[in-house]
Amino acid sequence: MADSIQKYEQEHLDEVIGKIDAATQKVEQNINDANKDVKDIGNQFNDIKINGTTYSGMVETAMSVRQQQQMLEQRETSRSHAERNLETLTKLKETPYFARIDFHENGEANDETIYIGLASFTDRPDHFLVYDWRAPISSIYYDGGLGNISYQTPDGPQEVDVKLKRQFQIADGVIVTVYDTDETVGDQMLLEALGTHSNTKMKSIVTTIQQAQNKIIRNTSADLLFVQGAAGSGKTAAVLQRIAWLLYRYRGNLNAGQVILFSPNQLFNDYINQVLPELGEHNMVQMTYFQFANRRLPNMQVQTLQQRFENDQTKVDSNITRLETSLEFFNATKRYAHHLEKEDMKFRNIMFNGKPFFSREKIEEIYYSFNQNYHLSNRLDATKEELVRMLNHRVSAEIQSKWVEEEVQNLTKQELDGLFGDQPREFDSADKEFKFLARQLVLKAFKPIKKAIDHNRWLNINAQFINFKRVAPHLINLDKYDLTKDNWEDHLAVNYDQLKERNLSANDVTVYLYLYDLITGKKGERDIRYVFVDEVQDYDAFQLAYLKFSFPRARFTLLGDLNQAIFTKENSRTLLAQLNTMFDPDKTEVVQLTKSYRSTKEITEFTRAILANGEAIEPFERTGAKPRVLIEATEEQAVSSLIDVLNDVQSDDDASAIIGKTLADSERIHDQLAARGIKTTLIRTENQRLANGTLVIPSFLAKGLEFDSVIIWDANAEKYAQEDERQLLYTICSRAMHALSVIGVQTMTPLLDQVPTDLYDSI
Repeated sequence: MADSIQKYEQEHLDEVIGKIDAATQKVEQNINDANKDVKDIGNQFNDIKINGTTYSGMVETAMSVRQQQQMLEQRETSRSHAERNLETLTKLKETPYFARIDFHENGEANDETIYIGLASFTDRPDHFLVYDWRAPISSIYYDGGLGNISYQTPDGPQEVDVKLKRQFQIADGVIVTVYDTDETVGDQMLLEALGTHSNTKMKSIVTTIQQAQNKIIRNTSADLLFVQGAAGSGKTAAVLQRIAWLLYRYRGNLNAGQVILFSPNQLFNDYINQVLPELGEHNMVQMTYFQFANRRLPNMQVQTLQQRFENDQTKVDSNITRLETSLEFFNATKRYAHHLEKEDMKFRNIMFNGKPFFSREKIEEIYYSFNQNYHLSNRLDATKEELVRMLNHRVSAEIQSKWVEEEVQNLTKQELDGLFGDQPREFDSADKEFKFLARQLVLKAFKPIKKAIDHNRWLNINAQFINFKRVAPHLINLDKYDLTKDNWEDHLAVNYDQLKERNLSANDVTVYLYLYDLITGKKGERDIRYVFVDEVQDYDAFQLAYLKFSFPRARFTLLGDLNQAIFTKENSRTLLAQLNTMFDPDKTEVVQLTKSYRSTKEITEFTRAILANGEAIEPFERTGAKPRVLIEATEEQAVSSLIDVLNDVQSDDDASAIIGKTLADSERIHDQLAARGIKTTLIRTENQRLANGTLVIPSFLAKGLEFDSVIIWDANAEKYAQEDERQLLYTICSRAMHALSVIGVQTMTPLLDQVPTDLYDSI
């Protein structure tokens, strides 16, 4: 029976591949024809004779040129469309589909069979040999087993009776395995996918999307979709498929440039950048939060990822951070900006030739001369208009200045030519010629003043920021955050010194930007329709509120694992409650992904035991070796053990990672291994690319990545001592897919004390 099924399905596959080959040949011919047409039209451009002797001749020439341009545009569009088709067909030929479904639709006489793949393929209009995995009908593959299943169509819900679910593994046009299953996606197929090796690029998961992941992918109702997922639960992969699905679902009304993904670091951006192209879509806009901030503040130095991670905070520092990253502080910033409509706006002089051209006092007088109906952005615009009017008025007066007279007399021939430009050089008198040249000189000299007005350089944002911090205790109760006025004054002094050096802390950068946006009336980027925030547990409430302010028309998908907060730590626990005040609760949906697919059952059980509340994490039934915990008396012995572990776990295909807590730890073990002839690649910054082979990487850069084997280097009682580092240890241990080892020098972290000893091998 099984042989006959495989034989039948192979014959069907051969037929589909044959039709893909025929379609490929046709598309290739279309591309060749389009290339020839483009070349011919280009030659015809050269043959167009320009008739400029008469008006009608000029019109005729212009029409000929326009006609040729339109033909060229049409051919190039046709060629571009054919090239995209060829890319799709090439991918389909490798694996035309991965599933088959037989079902009966209400009201139809016969059962229907469909095959599902990465993209749709028809051999004639409306005759689908393969359905795109994102098509509404394909949803029934992911959303249930056999029997009655409902799926969403553009016309509303549709009921079908699923009779058969068949899954394929295909390689080089040959069916390797066929699975019939009554599950959403059969465990056997999932096991095959999860048993593969890690790679420097994340892959698409369309063949193994689980039912809970499919709800994330196809959600259209939520303004805020919050995905809480355990490490390795596929939340990031599901969200990337969601972006691909949205681009398919809203084709023509949504493009990749209207979707933005905030990821934890640039290294991770590089890791995921092939998923959407693999699915035939352009990549969305990708950046980290601090890249987003830095592009607005090119002249400021903002704390790096490493500085944030290695920044040791006192209890007072932690309390200040808790205050400055709160939603209460966000609202206080807004209240302070509203107060600036009446008083306290800080201005700076606009200088000219070393003297104030417009004094800060004069600008303040203008700014507050408008009536109370003028809000901040209106005052800004009105003040700029008045300053430009006064600048234009000053041009005539400045012409009489001595410096202008001297410059006109000293003009070289080259400078004269530049001032005259295309202007006629004949004047009724020498006085008129002087006035013309003097005016040109003054306009040129006043250009920096006009630029300063246009670019708001008369606003003193730094002084405004410090002033806001100074009055903050009047807007917020410091006692609530266990802070005294002296604590705040000390913090303010540090802020002031940092700002003089053009430095901003991670907390301050968002406050600074939000205050500037409120003062200047920025309304955010209104063309962005979807915002995705990965590793949301490392964001604070102020940052998320600012993102909502910056993308006012967007729907948000936030995903993360509150157990992996390595920057915000325990503060992340209040995140959901604060989000409820930012978004309409009726349009907020929370999806929980508890099953972990990345790691073997043994690794998942070990890592969840590190957590105080890890019981919510379910391991997938893929077995392997227990994690190893090693304590060595000396660093030299520990390095030897590390090399032994590498030799045990590594094969030609394996990707291994040695994870040190800090960059200094990682640099040290990298150098020690190099001294013993062991080649590794050290990842120092987020701007590097992942490489094949063994990586050495600091813990704060490992977010979101996965490796065949992971070795935690020197997890001793000193480096991982604090309770608030429990989440960090869990995060880096959960990077391992097939093998995990934890090595300590002299001691082992007490954070493993609560892990049952039968969950690991102690050596």
